[in-house]
Formats: sequence, C-alpha cells, structure tokens
Amino acid sequence: MTSFLDSPFAVLLVTLVALSGAAYIGDRPIKRLRPIKKDERGDFDTALAATLTLLGLLIGFSFSMAVNRYDQRSACEQAEANAIGTEYRRAGLLPDDDAARVRKALGNYINQRISFYLERPIGDVDVDLAKLQDELWSVVARAANAQPNPTTALAVSGMDDVFNSQGCTQAAWLNRIPGAAWALLGLIAIFANFLMGYRERSTGMFALLALPIVVSVAFFLLADIDSPNGGGVIHIAPQNLISVSQSIAKH
Repeated sequence: MTSFLDSPFAVLLVTLVALSGAAYIGDRPIKRLRPIKKDERGDFDTALAATLTLLGLLIGFSFSMAVNRYDQRSACEQAEANAIGTEYRRAGLLPDDDAARVRKALGNYINQRISFYLERPIGDVDVDLAKLQDELWSVVARAANAQPNPTTALAVSGMDDVFNSQGCTQAAWLNRIPGAAWALLGLIAIFANFLMGYRERSTGMFALLALPIVVSVAFFLLADIDSPNGGGVIHIAPQNLISVSQSIAKH
C-alpha cells in the first residue's frame, strides 16, 4: 500500500474511478431497485450530511498530520546541513592529515545526502553512505584516541551530530499517515459518494461527478504532501545542504 501511496497521480486516478463508480451505482441501479420514500428523505438527508461532515473532518485532520510530517522533514534537512557544516569547520581541530581526510569524506557525504533528497535513491547508494559514515568515524575516532583532549572531543561530538541528524531524517521519511487511516478515509469517501448518488434527484453527470472530483483532488494533495519520495508535485528541496556543499566547494 505504501508504494501505491507514493504515487499521488495513481491515487488521484484510482480514487476518481472508485468514487465516481460508487456515485453511479447509488444513482442508477440502487435507486431504480428501491427509490427513496418521501417519509424517509428527512432521515436520509441527516445521514448524508453527517457522513459528509465526518469525511470533511477526517480529510482536514489527515492534512494536518501530513503537513506536520512535511515540516518535520524540512527541519531534518536543515539540521543535517547545520551538522555537516559545523563538523566541516571542527575538522580543522584535528591533525592536518586527518582533517584533510575528514573534509574530503564530508564533501562526498553531503553529495550523497543531496542525492537522497533529489533522487530518493536506495540500495547501493545506502551501502555507499554507510561506508562513508564508517570512514568518517574511523578517522575522528583514531585522532581522538591518539590525542585525547577537549579539542578532538569537539570533532567527535560534531561527527556524532552528523550521524544523528541523518538518522532523524530517515525516521522522518518513514513517519507517514497510517494505512488504517487511509483505509478509513477511502471507505467513508466511497460510502458518502454512494449516498450522494442515491440522494441526487437529477440524472445530470455534473451533479454525480462534483463530489468525486473534489474528494479525489483532496486525496491527491494529501498523498503528495505525505509522500517523501517525490512522486507528485510537492518536494522537499535540499536548499540548505546545497548551500553548505557550495561553501565546502569554495573552501
């Protein structure tokens, strides 16, 4: 289900078809089999209004969850950039040879992190990132063991911040709207459109398609904001990481 939600355009298409189908089934076959009686219309309108209200509240609540997670990912990108920039400066506290190794590895490391945000790579790139982290830690650990003092401790602490910020980013990328919440949204949306089709007196297509289109667009935006993989139109640009990378290149 996660891979499907990573494609907001697929969510838009599937949702539009499903909701339109639910509205059509309510309007044509079911209404012909059992039309709404006059004495039932008041209670039916109340149930329809309650269902639409619940759907609107759930969509609004889900938007709030998705936006909070989007903001969290943006904050993690800024934290990563700050940690890498700080450690690049602290590397100057190490012996010259170790400082050069750390700064070179940090240059490669930040390029990997920028690629993560722009291309969302997996597999071999994750392995390369782990190798870079091992290389960076081995250099600062060796320097700290050779000269244990507060100065080298700053470099070790800064490298720890770099790794922690990357871990926070990874956790933020996995923090999504639960699948159960999506399932509940989908079921209520289908039921609401079914009731809307059953209730609608007119047989015009516009009346049947209005609600499916609105809800489908809402689901599209919700999936796009919640998905960190860049499958739609909303992305987290690594502006801070790019800025730090440019500063490192100039240095």
